[in-house]
Amino acid sequence: MAVFVESATVTHGIQLAVAPVFLLTAVSGMIGAVAGRLSRIIDRGRVLEEKLRVNSEPELGPQWQQELHMLRQRGVLANGTIGLLTLCAFMIGLTILILFLGETTALRVDRLAIYAFLAGVSCFMAALCCFFAETLLATRVLKFGRARR
Repeated sequence: MAVFVESATVTHGIQLAVAPVFLLTAVSGMIGAVAGRLSRIIDRGRVLEEKLRVNSEPELGPQWQQELHMLRQRGVLANGTIGLLTLCAFMIGLTILILFLGETTALRVDRLAIYAFLAGVSCFMAALCCFFAETLLATRVLKFGRARR
């Protein structure tokens, strides 16, 4: 069965579907940034674990343990951020698909597109909250030349 769709309908469908693509660009940039932070967290954790294993400076052991604990918390937050951003990207992609199909076929999926888009934006906002919490944890370990309490 051949389906004939007017070119104006296809053009309008593409125009509707392109707008959420800009959000996908922001999401991919954030995934890159958070993945970079996560790799630094992992690298620092490996260094601290090696120092603790060798135990060359026993008086710094408790400080290293505390920092390692904070790195674990940061890692969990960074992983959560990446997971939420991935879910956001999936929901925005689903929105694009639904909008295009709704415009080019007889399917009535307007509400589904709204829910998919809102779910994607909600995931993005939750990811921003996780990212903010991770950066707050990261700044707690900074000394900036002052003695540690």
